[in-house]
Amino acid sequence: MKKIAVFTSGGDSPGMNACVRAAVRTAIYNNVEVVGIMQGYKGMIEGGENFVPLTSRSVGNIIQRGGTILKSSRSKEFMTAEGRKKANDNLVAHGIEGIVCIGGNGTFTGAEIFYNEYGIPSVGAPGTIDNDLYGTDLTIGFDTAINTAVDAIDKIRDTADSHGRAFFVEVMGRDAGFIALAATIAGGAEVAMLPEIKEDHSKIVEFFKGRANSKKSFSIIIVAEGNFEGGATAISNILNKEIPGFESRVVILGHIQRGGSPTAYDRVLASKLGYGAVNALLAGEKNKMAGLINNVITLTPFNDAINKKKSLNADLLNMVEIFNT
Repeated sequence: MKKIAVFTSGGDSPGMNACVRAAVRTAIYNNVEVVGIMQGYKGMIEGGENFVPLTSRSVGNIIQRGGTILKSSRSKEFMTAEGRKKANDNLVAHGIEGIVCIGGNGTFTGAEIFYNEYGIPSVGAPGTIDNDLYGTDLTIGFDTAINTAVDAIDKIRDTADSHGRAFFVEVMGRDAGFIALAATIAGGAEVAMLPEIKEDHSKIVEFFKGRANSKKSFSIIIVAEGNFEGGATAISNILNKEIPGFESRVVILGHIQRGGSPTAYDRVLASKLGYGAVNALLAGEKNKMAGLINNVITLTPFNDAINKKKSLNADLLNMVEIFNT
């Protein structure tokens, strides 16, 4: 293999640039040329200036930057046979023999379909703050997202304490509660409301009624955006109606969790996975994700990474209950 491409796709996550840097420098060390594809699958289809030769110098001074220098997108056109044919024509024209794709479920799904149609192999690196991919203990950006959330929770705690109020803090996690669970423990919050746990609002109503005689004057509840009852605003409105005199505030952290300089952990993780993805590709692997399990780079088939369920840690769930009784 003499020439490969690297791209980022889907939602951006802190550490993607570190992964790009590692992939490029690992390839060049092995005498392989690298082309960066701007805007993910969209750029692959459009071709032209979206195909950018990358050198070791090209990826200097990016390890500390959030976002992705290669930009990102979600391409509906790539979901069509016509779009994928355009993408293949552009890859062939540039002499691309393999791909390192950095992203999540949609990115890996597209890469596998593309290989089945055109035979260009891909190895992926898990770039998503949600930490919801099977086959890796942590995904690129998760650690940074937690730290961003906890920093906000620490600040919210000050005003919650000053005014004696309940705060509902909404974090990202449409289908997975990994951020919410970790932020609850690290931020010292009382309750985590998670998509994986299908319980109605009655439990939290009872929680607040039980706190009536408590000496603690404020509460912080972490709500994943995909919680069964709805986001933080929906939960707050329910409790304001059901508990006489209840007063709460809502903070939605939103996309700030995706931004910012990656933590040292995310920089190291991303570097390991970029390095691992290129080495796997050059060794003839395809349709697999490079993840880290027990601190060892491990390859997992795309189909498993996407479709197998990654469960929340039972001990962490138990800790939330124990620490806030």
